[in-house]
Amino acid sequence: MAHQKFDVGGMTCAACQTHVEHAVENVPGVSSVSVNLLSGSMAVDYNDAACDADTICSAVDRAGYSAAPIAAAGTGAAGTSASAGTAPMESPTKKLEAAARAMKTRLIASIIFLIPLFYLGMGHMLGWPLPAVFADHAHSMTLALTELMLLLPILYMNRAYFINGFKSLAHRAPTMDALIAIGATASVAWSVYALFVMADQLARAQVHMAMMTAMDNLYFESAGTILTLVTVGKYLECRSKSKTGSAIEGLIDLAPKQAHLVSPDGSESTVDATLVQMGQILRVKPGESIPVDGVVVEGSTAVDESALTGESIPQEKTVGDTVYAATINRTGSFDLRATRVGSDTNLSKIIQLVEDANATKAPIARLADKVAGVFVPVVLGIAAVTFIVWLAAGGSITQALTASVAVLVISCPCALGLATPVAIMVGTGRGAEMGVLFKNAEALETLQKVDTVVLDKTGTITRGKPAVVDIMPQVRSDGSAMTQKQLMKLACALERGSEHPLAEAIMDHADKLGIVARSVEDFRAIPGQGVTAHEGQNVIAAGNARLMDSLGIAYSNETLVTLSAQGKTPLLFAKNGELVGIIAVADEVKPTSPEAIRALANLGIRSVMLTGDNAVTAQAIARSAGIDSAAVIAGVMPADKERHVHELQRAGHRVAMVGDGINDSPALARADVGLAIGAGADIAKEGADVILMHSDLADVARALELSRAVIRNIKQDLFWALFYNSMGIPLAAGVLYPLLGWQLSPMFGAAAMSLSSVCVVTNALRLRRFRSRSC
Repeated sequence: MAHQKFDVGGMTCAACQTHVEHAVENVPGVSSVSVNLLSGSMAVDYNDAACDADTICSAVDRAGYSAAPIAAAGTGAAGTSASAGTAPMESPTKKLEAAARAMKTRLIASIIFLIPLFYLGMGHMLGWPLPAVFADHAHSMTLALTELMLLLPILYMNRAYFINGFKSLAHRAPTMDALIAIGATASVAWSVYALFVMADQLARAQVHMAMMTAMDNLYFESAGTILTLVTVGKYLECRSKSKTGSAIEGLIDLAPKQAHLVSPDGSESTVDATLVQMGQILRVKPGESIPVDGVVVEGSTAVDESALTGESIPQEKTVGDTVYAATINRTGSFDLRATRVGSDTNLSKIIQLVEDANATKAPIARLADKVAGVFVPVVLGIAAVTFIVWLAAGGSITQALTASVAVLVISCPCALGLATPVAIMVGTGRGAEMGVLFKNAEALETLQKVDTVVLDKTGTITRGKPAVVDIMPQVRSDGSAMTQKQLMKLACALERGSEHPLAEAIMDHADKLGIVARSVEDFRAIPGQGVTAHEGQNVIAAGNARLMDSLGIAYSNETLVTLSAQGKTPLLFAKNGELVGIIAVADEVKPTSPEAIRALANLGIRSVMLTGDNAVTAQAIARSAGIDSAAVIAGVMPADKERHVHELQRAGHRVAMVGDGINDSPALARADVGLAIGAGADIAKEGADVILMHSDLADVARALELSRAVIRNIKQDLFWALFYNSMGIPLAAGVLYPLLGWQLSPMFGAAAMSLSSVCVVTNALRLRRFRSRSC
């Protein structure tokens, strides 16, 4: 199977999007297609043995649109890998900004001609003063021809509506442009017919009748106003849409443009960052952005990684540590060896995840697609029926034409097509700024339906690394006792030669206290028990209760039981046959975990802890984190986690699984939504639908809130788009005319139609200000 992205041209509304999708779906070998109206892009999965990109492009062309494959980052046009570096990342808003500039030019030119056209067309009706040549009834043809001349530039500048609209009709797939084109053409055609009527009346010296025909039957200003107002809406829409990609724009702007390359002879040169290759040595100076992902080979520094992780405290980096592109070097100068460049960097993968999410379609969008697929043909039918009913009811042809044109121009399905993609783009962009990356729009929608969150313990609720939590000197038989520092010195001397993870925790704690390990002799490790050694004349030992029993050393079993019940692992230390102290080591609960569990509970989410630890330790961790003891599943092997998630699903729960994305992959894939916590270097974790950049459980609650906010926003937009059309079409058709004598002008219909699209985009832009309320 192959996955290919395409640029699609000619789409203007949701109906266009639906037609393109249907055209590509009918290509043999295509398994899935997703078209994004907002970005003018399409993602296709297909069997490359049955079809290719050219076949897909041809299908789009036959549907009346254009398509071209987008070369993958780091590849040439033919798909071959670039020999040096990668093409710079392109901002998704550039095309939208260019479209907005072009639309602005078109709009300004249209307004310049519309103002005199509207003044002349409406002057008689509104009592405005007109030049004598236009006010005189004998010059009614001069007035009409002047209006036509002013309309022609507007028609030319907005010819795209006619070209695209009639092309879509020819392909039997009418779109929004077809509605505009038919409405404007009907107005112009009727007005041109009126010109011939006026010419005949003037030839018969019916000067007054000619002027009345000009006042009642010329729709040149209506056609110009409709086209201009639609363009106003398009311009505002383009401007608003260009702001929806600001989050991705900001991420792309983080990528540094230059790098300092260190040659083998030690000389330094400045090169384009896109030309850096793996294995090259780069120098990063204080205050500079790191150009690529790499490993520090010389020097030390503090790196501000807040742009990628949100962590405000700079991280200390020394030789051997990993650094990431677009993070800021705050202090010392250092050298790094490039390990990931171009599209392989952490930053590029984050951007790719956000763009991929924008290219996919949430299930809720299918409603809009189904409506849009039949909407335009139905509107054309309603307009035709409106015209016939008006004539049958005794209305004039002018009234019938006014009503049918108003129905056409007020019924634009743009708002329907924009409701979902705009909200998803803004929402996923805001999520990226918060460190929450959605891989696809379906995960964004599904997450808000979750009622149960299954949490892996190690690295999710806890820090994932043992640490010293208690230092407990014991009173010896002579009544003396070591100080905590003396006990740590003894522990440090014993554990210096051990490779056990608990020994590593003790050595890390000793480093924090500035303790230097003393040398010992006759060091001996006893598997499953501990270690023994000689320090001068003293015999020292460290280990568990089994070691103390074998050495005949007395200890308090009650103390050990109490520590174990608290989820701590006790290490006992002896000197010359007596217990001198106990050091407790534990995988501590992260400080933010209890608050995150409470936040999930406030959102109506039940938290379940899944762990391989024994029940006693698991319950202790659960108490510390604020998880209900009944929601703890202990003693679970990694391979069994997926089964437990499946059992919760069979019980009727919508389940989200939160894990580290490695040994939890089967469970992450099984869950309705899988969330990988703590991105590290492997940003695109397998099995997960959502990546939480911070190692903070609070991000789960934030992701849930964001998901709910985005779907709520989409539902609001879809409701108002459908409500607008359900109210606007009858009003335009003239249902209030028998009661109130109101008939909607096509000009007001065009203004209302444009406003609906702008409102949808503006509502979605509110998501840029999203803030979590629970944590």
